Amino acid sequence: MLSAKEVALEVTRALDAKKGIDIRLLRIEKVSSLADYFLICTGSSNTHVKTLCDYAEYTMEQLGEPMLGREGHRGNSWELLDFGSVVVHVFTEEARKFYDLERLWADAEQVDLKDIVIQG
Repeated sequence: MLSAKEVALEVTRALDAKKGIDIRLLRIEKVSSLADYFLICTGSSNTHVKTLCDYAEYTMEQLGEPMLGREGHRGNSWELLDFGSVVVHVFTEEARKFYDLERLWADAEQVDLKDIVIQG
């Protein structure tokens, strides 16, 4: 079983492998009991959002980390993947601007992903 941080980093790698845009990892455990981490990513289209989520789910299943739930919104403009200690949000650009989770969770610590994310 992977730690919360390991889950977060493996999902980050999966999103990056499928060209996820502007991937951000927020450590929220000190400001919320919802999860330890929120992982936020943008897809270039509704189809890309679905592809990113499908690949993240597949990757984690291969690592023995089953997803607890998956929620979609308005034709894949936003999908949420719940891995328990890590909640993944994948948005289209418009949906990400609208929900602005980085602003809502401004008190959370932003984890440096420069050694994990290749896409930049």
